[in-house]
Amino acid sequence: MGPPHVQEVPAVTTTPQAVRRASPRTRRPAKKTATAVDPAAGLLPAAEPVRLLDPAGGALPPHADYPVPDAGVLRELYRRMVVGRRFDAQATALTKQGRLAVYPSSRGQEACQVAPMLALRDTDWVFPTYRESMALVSRGLDPVEVLTLLRGDWHCGYDPAARRTAPQCTPLATQCVHAAGVAHGESLQGRDTVAFVYIGDGATSEGDFHEGLNFAAVFKAPVVYLVQNNKYAISVPLSRQTAAPTLAHKGVGYGVPSEQVDGNDPAAVLAVLTRAVAHARAGHGPYLVEAHTYRMEPHTNADDATRYRDGAEVDAWRDRDPVARLEAYLRATDGLDDATVAAVAEEAEAYAARLRERMHDTPTVDPLSLFEHVYAEPTPQLVEQREQVRAELAAAAADDERGTR
Repeated sequence: MGPPHVQEVPAVTTTPQAVRRASPRTRRPAKKTATAVDPAAGLLPAAEPVRLLDPAGGALPPHADYPVPDAGVLRELYRRMVVGRRFDAQATALTKQGRLAVYPSSRGQEACQVAPMLALRDTDWVFPTYRESMALVSRGLDPVEVLTLLRGDWHCGYDPAARRTAPQCTPLATQCVHAAGVAHGESLQGRDTVAFVYIGDGATSEGDFHEGLNFAAVFKAPVVYLVQNNKYAISVPLSRQTAAPTLAHKGVGYGVPSEQVDGNDPAAVLAVLTRAVAHARAGHGPYLVEAHTYRMEPHTNADDATRYRDGAEVDAWRDRDPVARLEAYLRATDGLDDATVAAVAEEAEAYAARLRERMHDTPTVDPLSLFEHVYAEPTPQLVEQREQVRAELAAAAADDERGTR
């Protein structure tokens, strides 16, 4: 093999005119320019998801920006996660018994479901999706009222205004806009309320997600958006959702500071969200957090997840169980003992038993209630439909009466 080819560079020649233009006596001094400011400075998420505990529950080296929460707070987080997981399993079983029409499990996402409730105040607003049943019971809502929507006997089982919790949202991302409006309204009235929004990775492909972030950023609305990136929008993998480096990077285009966190590390999720909520409450505007997590169950009980993901992938994420991870850390740091673990498990079983017993009571349903709370002033079409249903109910009652004579 011969020597490498070296391209010849032609000699540079200068003309007298060029020399004169470059002469120090004729050249004007260059203007001093200010150092350019990176418009993304302070907005970009960490290069790697924030992590405080390793997958086995061991403590990692201290993080400069996110200290490990106090042991007492972590014990409460653990307790709520265990109770929440047992609630989730019981709700899944209720679908098999015909007590629920559908149920979207959040097993595997316990840290993302529960940690926000410890970062928020009761006076803050929560905007959940259909998957946030565990989050709502952790917030203190009646589990039967939470499951009312999924049972199909009312639009929303709890009072949203009284509980500062919006109805569970089935259309993707619409709650992003609702939260921005509520947060802006609260700030206009001088209140330091924060609106917290749960969304999934698929919602970041919807227009309402972008409209919500843009509005919140422009008006500095105190909103925290939590993207639970569980890798699939039903069956659509993340690679078909975005070409962005991470979903957290989507905040940069709107001037929204963002962070990414290991969503199966309960301590890290709580630390990151605590800081994000404080940022919003202090009047600095919205914050976007992407939590990398995984749903262990199908999208809903009606889904067959084996069609789009394999068992090896599920097993790999099972080894990152957030409940076991936090329990291991607390045991290693003397924050948890066998007696406490047993007491929490007993509490969770009692919670599930009460739910099971109450859900076996068949609710009394008034079909005409379908037409309530649709509009403040019913439209002519709605009135007509209501009267049609009323007439059908009256005819059915008359037939029953004739049949008993």
